Amino acid sequence: MSRFPMPGNNMSTPEITHISTHGVWLLVSDHELFMAYDEFPWFKDVPVKHIINVQELSTGHFSWPDLDVDLSLESIIHPERFPLKAQAGATHQSA
Repeated sequence: MSRFPMPGNNMSTPEITHISTHGVWLLVSDHELFMAYDEFPWFKDVPVKHIINVQELSTGHFSWPDLDVDLSLESIIHPERFPLKAQAGATHQSA
């Protein structure tokens, strides 16, 4: 069994690189994506440890299990295409 992943597999792990009063920055591969609280209210006013606990469940599908939030890469890049926003504090959020 090889210690290295098959060619073409994503070796990077998503990472929160910055949290500010305006939003959150998510590093995916070599791209940093900004998620403004206006568009992604689930990240506002929650403990940092819940925001930084992010997982990529499958290619382009991210989960914050502590917040019960699942987001697609498409919804992060183009939040205007996903106009339904849940209120922060609601149970399960998905886009």
